[in-house]
Amino acid sequence: MPHWLQLMLDSLAPLLWACLTFTVPLTILSFAFGLLLGLASALIRLFGPKPAAWVVRFYVWIIRGTPLLVQLFLIFYGLPSVGILLDAFPAALIGFTLNIGAYTSEVIRAAITSVPKGQWEASFSIGMNWSQAIRRTVLPQALRVAVPPLSNTFISLVKDTSLAAAITVPEMFQTAQRIVAVTYEPLILYVEAALIYLAISSVLSSLQNRLEGKLSRYGGFMEGRA
Repeated sequence: MPHWLQLMLDSLAPLLWACLTFTVPLTILSFAFGLLLGLASALIRLFGPKPAAWVVRFYVWIIRGTPLLVQLFLIFYGLPSVGILLDAFPAALIGFTLNIGAYTSEVIRAAITSVPKGQWEASFSIGMNWSQAIRRTVLPQALRVAVPPLSNTFISLVKDTSLAAAITVPEMFQTAQRIVAVTYEPLILYVEAALIYLAISSVLSSLQNRLEGKLSRYGGFMEGRA
């Protein structure tokens, strides 16, 4: 068996284990919390009091205008200087959540504003209050518009979690770096890590396409292609 193939087989198990125990949980938790934060931020910007909306705008401006790696460094390496100590995984979770929250808030805000005003009026005309209208009428329609960009954000997050290696989270990419430090075979190990990321992204892209296809059957964002 070729040396490179044997090395890839030997490294596969620790890489997959790091993926399952750190990369996948970090991705899912960050996206879930970030989505909730993004939804709250979008609703505040659209319907909240002006002071709160200004705070949200400032948060989105800061996060979208600075690199994710810098944000992670500020949380993990910067906060200890003011007495706030965080382990690597919680620091990465906070960083990714804040980042995803800022980007998804813009996606959700745009999706909500794309719903015609007549849908609000129709909801109010049948006796719904604001909360019922947003939950039963507006958000379900906005979801069809938001699914593609939100799905792309999730897929990008899977790859972005590799940045957590810079703050010592033992996720898949840092595991590859540790194996490289022992084997001195960076090309083989980094190609293997890249292939695993590619496989995960391909599966998620396929699921995204199927989800978009199902939503399009109910008057979603693809009906205009006909």
